[in-house]
Amino acid sequence: MNTPDGCGVLLLGGATASGKTAFAIELAQRYGAEIVGADSRQVYWGMPIGTAAPTAEQLARVPHHLVGFVDPYDRYSAARFVVDAAAAIAAIHARGKRAIVAGGTGFYLRALCGGVDLAAQPDPLLRARVLGESRTHPVDVLHAWLRARDPQRAAAVSAHDRYRIVRALEIELARSVRDAGRAFEPLPTLCTTSLPFVKAALRVEAGVLRERIEARTDAMLAHGLIEEAERIGATAVASDAVGYREALAYRSGQLTFAELRALLVRATRRYAKRQLTWFRAEPDLLWLSSGDRATVDAAVAAIGWTPIRS
Repeated sequence: MNTPDGCGVLLLGGATASGKTAFAIELAQRYGAEIVGADSRQVYWGMPIGTAAPTAEQLARVPHHLVGFVDPYDRYSAARFVVDAAAAIAAIHARGKRAIVAGGTGFYLRALCGGVDLAAQPDPLLRARVLGESRTHPVDVLHAWLRARDPQRAAAVSAHDRYRIVRALEIELARSVRDAGRAFEPLPTLCTTSLPFVKAALRVEAGVLRERIEARTDAMLAHGLIEEAERIGATAVASDAVGYREALAYRSGQLTFAELRALLVRATRRYAKRQLTWFRAEPDLLWLSSGDRATVDAAVAAIGWTPIRS
């Protein structure tokens, strides 16, 4: 079966709780597509509540890829994502379907477009240096170091998220090494594979987003976030996702339930703000509204897509 009129790729980003999953599913059903996840925490299995992963009902409606397939104790990188996403897109096209890459990790989406230079294999000496610095200096010093080298990436990373700061520093320093003459073999991206693509993000009014974040927080707590955090544990790599450490703090008696809820809402709002900061600075990005079909049709016409359903 041939891919229907165009094998381009739609990349859809946006803030957490903006409705990306539902919107991506609506688009997938309308355009005959499958969905490739681009969320650095939804890749982990056993964490569907805290990461707001697609539900069983949503997964049944449209095939999803790169969701819930990594052990929470394993590290997952942007370089690995690019390889996995490229393979998923190729398999989708081989089945005669279109591909939508949807998620809130803007760095993953940019990397897939070829906007980031990533080493196919990490430099062990460089990693050892950055890890050594991370054990020597407090997290605010590390974040200041990142801010001095890459202000935009620093703005998209929480000043308290040691793991992501260290990873961002490693990537930035690797770029400097490359620029000094030690070239890395580039990974295949949408640019290098000559696949046409459109980058878009879902626009949601600030007040609506705040309401959705509060509603999502309540739903997560009601459906077992605390128990999920206990199963994952504090030592898993993936436990630094928003909500897990707060849930464990509540379980250990450090927080009241009201304090837990307030912390979750605040942390999620801050995360959404960082995501929006990233996407607003993304070049050639289109902002879409879930209710504006005409704008969506015009956006994807550039990659040869037309609706297959009325």
